[in-house]
Amino acid sequence: MPTQQTSPPASSRTSRQGSFQRASRTDSVIASAGLAKTAAEHATAAERDRRLAPEVVRTMLDAGFARHFVPRRHGGDAGTFEAVVRAVATVGEGCTSAAWAASLTASLGRMAAYLPEAGQRRVWADGPDALIVGALMPLGRARREGNGWRISGTWPYVSVVDHADWALVCAMTAGERPVARFFAVPRGSWCTEDTWSSVGMRGTGSNTLHVEDVLVADELTFTREAIAAGVAGNAEAPCHRVPLKAVNGLCFAAPVLGAARAALAAWREGTAPRHTSVSGGLDSSAAEVLGRAAGETDLAALLLESTARVADTGRVTDLEVARSGRDCALAAELATAAVDRLFASAGTRAHQEASPLQRHWRDAHSAAGHVVLGFAPAAEAYARVLQHGT
Repeated sequence: MPTQQTSPPASSRTSRQGSFQRASRTDSVIASAGLAKTAAEHATAAERDRRLAPEVVRTMLDAGFARHFVPRRHGGDAGTFEAVVRAVATVGEGCTSAAWAASLTASLGRMAAYLPEAGQRRVWADGPDALIVGALMPLGRARREGNGWRISGTWPYVSVVDHADWALVCAMTAGERPVARFFAVPRGSWCTEDTWSSVGMRGTGSNTLHVEDVLVADELTFTREAIAAGVAGNAEAPCHRVPLKAVNGLCFAAPVLGAARAALAAWREGTAPRHTSVSGGLDSSAAEVLGRAAGETDLAALLLESTARVADTGRVTDLEVARSGRDCALAAELATAAVDRLFASAGTRAHQEASPLQRHWRDAHSAAGHVVLGFAPAAEAYARVLQHGT
């Protein structure tokens, strides 16, 4: 049964809300490590409860993920894609669900910068750490009413929705020429339904969001075409001037990279000692598993960081956009292959519920299964641009 959002929003429970103090890049790295530690401590509870603990959400906001792409004029960092990829992967070493939440939180903060300026002021009125969640598929309906839009709809798989301050939902407008638009809806204007029961990434709390007959002002809406093209009004940083397809894969692939690194650590701790000779070295088969899995993980990191650096220029060609989709999908495949290799070699012990390796295996596959990371459509798009230029 849907429940109205009546509990205090996540941002009101963090000490940084409204402080407008931006952390240095060094501080951000330290904060990411701190979030990884906190998330790892709560990972078992997150699996059981199918959502992140409030302590993890507070630490995520304190770490600066929500404000990472928020415009500086609203107290944010207007940061880089490379920094957030590295930070998310670090968090993923502790808990893939927390990394997924951190990555989406940063990404939705970037998307909210496409709102008209008056709408941005409303969303970040209490500071840049507002936790924004999103539903990108146009599953709602919107009709014009006065100086706004009357919207209704149901959106499944909205991660971290139980902790959100705002939701960006996508709906089709009524009329002869329907247009997909995003609408920013404040907490209290939607209901949630507890529907998340996944084999992996159980802690993301990706429940269903319902909006019924809510009036949204013009200042709280923008077209999906605007973010697809990377055209944000008053854009003051490169992160607000790139097409969505140039960076969308980074958001979903970085947590998979973190899961692969976590699996490597778990394998070295739990499996490697059983394949170590008296001289201290691994036997040949175990050494091959470790070498290949570590190499696949490192290659995935190189692909994602290279893609992020291109996006950080704020200028990307059609071929670079297509390459981004290809490389993010390939990175997710490589990272998942590494986890598969480690899990397959770990024996029966790895299949026990108490084994962290089985959680990393489930999480990696669930994250890599996102539609954005499908390699076949990404390869087709890349080949089309490479061959025909469009």
